[in-house]
Amino acid sequence: MMVHEPEDAVKAAGGSSEEVEDVRVSGETNTGRGEEGREGHNATAPRERLEDLRVEIQDIDRELVQLLARRVSLARAVGIVKRELGMPALDPAREAAVVRHAGAMAREAGVRDEEVRHIFWHLIGLARRAQLEEE
Repeated sequence: MMVHEPEDAVKAAGGSSEEVEDVRVSGETNTGRGEEGREGHNATAPRERLEDLRVEIQDIDRELVQLLARRVSLARAVGIVKRELGMPALDPAREAAVVRHAGAMAREAGVRDEEVRHIFWHLIGLARRAQLEEE
């Protein structure tokens, strides 16, 4: 989901429709409840929400690293099979196709495809090195 407006940020963070309506009415992303949140800007609720969001990002980072480790392991296995078949580790056409596909998936997900393609070129390099280290 692309985040353009404060209410988009609330939706992306898993906020309720009531919280989104609060943002639309007030123009602020403070979703604190109670009178002090309406009048005097309750700073505790946004700080807690910020911490919750950061914890969620850390969880995603952990998952990403686990997926990278899995991808590298699979690349090593691919390298073994390529050697058995007498194929070179380097396959520029396949690499370019993987990066193009990642760009298309990024566009569908509302993420900048140039940046995702850049990341995938790094992933391709990581996979290539994993395939070559088994030689």
